[in-house]
Amino acid sequence: MNRIKEILKEQGRTQMWLSERLGKSYVMVTSYCNNKVQPSIQVLNQIARLLNIDVRELLEPSKVES
Repeated sequence: MNRIKEILKEQGRTQMWLSERLGKSYVMVTSYCNNKVQPSIQVLNQIARLLNIDVRELLEPSKVES
C-alpha cells in the first residue's frame, strides 16, 4: 500500500500534475493513487523527488511496532 494520494492532497497537488511530471498516463497515476497498481521502486523514487519527500513517506509500514 502506498500513500501517494494522501501526500498529493496534503501538498495541494493533483494526480494530473503528477502524471505530467512523471510522463505517465493519468490512468496509470490514478491506479497508483488508488493502490490498484504499485509503482516500481524507481517510479516511487521519482515521485518522492517530485514531491520533495523521503521515499519512505510514500509507503505504509508493513510491520506494526508493539
